[in-house]
Amino acid sequence: LQTMSGNEDDWLALKPQEPSPSQCCGSGCKPCIYDVYEKELAQWERAKAKKDKSLLMEKKEQSNNSELNPDTFTAFNISSVEQLTEDTYQYKFELPGNSSLQLSLGQHIVLRGVVNGSEVQRAYTPISPGNAEGYFEVLMKCYEAGLMSQYIKTWKKGDVVFWRGPFGGFPYRPNKYGELLMLASGTGLAPMLPILQSITDDEEDETFVTLVGCFRTFDKIYLKPLLQDLARYWNVRIFYVLSQETSLEKLPWSYQENTYIGRLAEDLMKTIINSCRRKPFVLICGSSAFNEDMNRYLKAAGIEENSCFVF
Repeated sequence: LQTMSGNEDDWLALKPQEPSPSQCCGSGCKPCIYDVYEKELAQWERAKAKKDKSLLMEKKEQSNNSELNPDTFTAFNISSVEQLTEDTYQYKFELPGNSSLQLSLGQHIVLRGVVNGSEVQRAYTPISPGNAEGYFEVLMKCYEAGLMSQYIKTWKKGDVVFWRGPFGGFPYRPNKYGELLMLASGTGLAPMLPILQSITDDEEDETFVTLVGCFRTFDKIYLKPLLQDLARYWNVRIFYVLSQETSLEKLPWSYQENTYIGRLAEDLMKTIINSCRRKPFVLICGSSAFNEDMNRYLKAAGIEENSCFVF
């Protein structure tokens, strides 16, 4: 009898753990971590019924190759850490050889962290071009009380972290829209950049782009040199909305004419939409409160819901 229960314990030790709510990043990934759990549980039940542990092996093999995979977490090395503002960092991760992540535009990947013994997962959108070879880069904001932030703050060059994906994305095709209006708050800039760069890199793509970046202060604007370069293209305009600056006079003159002080509210939204050269299709990325506000202002400005995409 005793051997029987020992065997039973062995199987229980192999049983997949049900994810806790903190492990779900809430971004609607397919497969979600719960889908992966269901699949692994079914696999475990099959193996247990057949008393054949080799049926569990396929799961183990996947995570060693360093290719991104939506079902399994893959290890990546951090090759550089750059602090952009007091709470925002840009991390560069190595890809083996000259491989690239092969992400479609605006797709996100999910990071796994362990904080005080419990697992947390969050979604991030790489800001590097999808075809970047040998590396990818992610913009991350660290919050005082954020669980994942506590984990990210400990990272240094050479550390190994775990990602899975890709998920989601915005199905962009060159010249599909007359004008894209991108409304981004803080790190909501991330999914906009690969789309914007794909337009400026493609001489055949004549889509107009108006990017509106909402930040608290001038110092908090990320990636200024990159944004300034992009703004030089004939079809790109970039506006900044700074909620906590007090006056435009403190800003460099090159920023004064395309920066607004205050919040991106209904009146300013109407002004920006009226200045668009064609009827815009709108991309939105920020906190859930920001996304809700933008949807409301767009509606007031006569932009229908089917002309918007929220990341």
